[in-house]
Formats: sequence, structure tokens, C-alpha cells
Amino acid sequence: MAAGDAAGAQPAKTQLRVGRLVKAHGLKGAFKLELYTDDPEGRFVPGNTFTLQVPESSPWHGRELTVREFRWMNSHPVAFFEGVDDRTVAEELVKAILWIDQDTEAAPAEDDAWYDHQLVGLDVVRDGDVIGRVVRVDHFPAQDLLIVRPTGRGEDADVLVPFVSAIVPEVDVDGGRVVVTPPAGLFEELPGDDDSPREDEAPEGDAERGAPDSVATDQAADSRED
Repeated sequence: MAAGDAAGAQPAKTQLRVGRLVKAHGLKGAFKLELYTDDPEGRFVPGNTFTLQVPESSPWHGRELTVREFRWMNSHPVAFFEGVDDRTVAEELVKAILWIDQDTEAAPAEDDAWYDHQLVGLDVVRDGDVIGRVVRVDHFPAQDLLIVRPTGRGEDADVLVPFVSAIVPEVDVDGGRVVVTPPAGLFEELPGDDDSPREDEAPEGDAERGAPDSVATDQAADSRED
């Protein structure tokens, strides 16, 4: 899931995204949470510590949060953390994302789910040919996206591929690849979209292709949607 302006760079080490601090709750430093885990009671145990993803300009950049208390209030998950004792301090952390160190040997609970580190680096195959490589995974409320860098191209040519079974029907981690069946135009221009001159017109030069439009777990990792 995107965290808007409050999110800085994702931590470099292998970690799992567990939750986001959505808003301050009450006057004693509590937060309402957006959960990215299937086991909140297991993750938000008092004493557990999270790495913070916040902007570099934040006074909390490079710091950690330790759980003091976790509870459900009117079906909403609410957490208290050490050192966050009032609403003013809590407001500084709104939109921060919480990460934990990942057990890299642990397998996702679902068959059709993968952790980010399992997907990054896989070859992207279409019609039997390798057309690129997964360079990262972005998480959004509606769906996850595989960020694919086409072979021989730079990051400015990255393609955002919806991680749904209709477009990514096969994930073969052991084989080092994902198979894609993208709709026309996802990896290349559609005929007629490049302002090519008609036969009765003189060419005026090559048209540049625009970048594709931009459409972020511990929730059994990255699950494809049907």
C-alpha cells in the first residue's frame, strides 16, 4: 500500500510490513492501525519492536517503536507504543509504516502467496521469452503491483504489472520466473498510439513513448488476486 507523503524509502534489509499508523486515537498516544498481517495479536505483543518507515525529515527517522499495548476498540485495531504518551507526539507518526525482521526460511501460510524477497529478481516471461525482471513489489489497497524492468532498459522504463492471476498466471520461485499474459499495450505501444503519420502525410519525426501511468506484507505475503 502506498503511504503517501509520509512514507520514506523502504528499509533495505529483508523485512515484513506489518501495519500503518492511520491516525492518532484519543489523548494518550494511541493509534488506529491499518493491518498488513493475518496475526495482529501475535505481532503486536507488548515488547515487540518495529522498524519505522518515515520521511528522512521526520524526527522519528532511524528510530524504532516498541509495543506497550494492543487492543480492539469497536472492531478497530488500536495500539500504544513506548515513548508515545500523548496525542501531540502521536500526530508526528501518523502514516508511518511498521516493519519487522523476517524469518527468511518461513514459508507463507497460503499456497498462492509470496514474500517480496521471493519475487524480486525473478525473470518475467511472456510467450516463452524473457522480457524483463521483477525489481520490486509495490502494495496498494486495491492490489499489489510487480514493478518490471524490461530487458536492456533503465528504471525510467519500468512497467507496473497488476499482481492478479489473469495477468500473472504462474509464479515459479524455484524456477526463477513469473509468467505474464499482459493486455495489449502494457509493455509496448499499441498501433496508432504513437502519432505515426498516415500514408498521405509527411513524417515529422519519431514520437516519444510516455511512461505508463502509476496505478505495498505479513498478510500471507503477496497474494495474487483472482
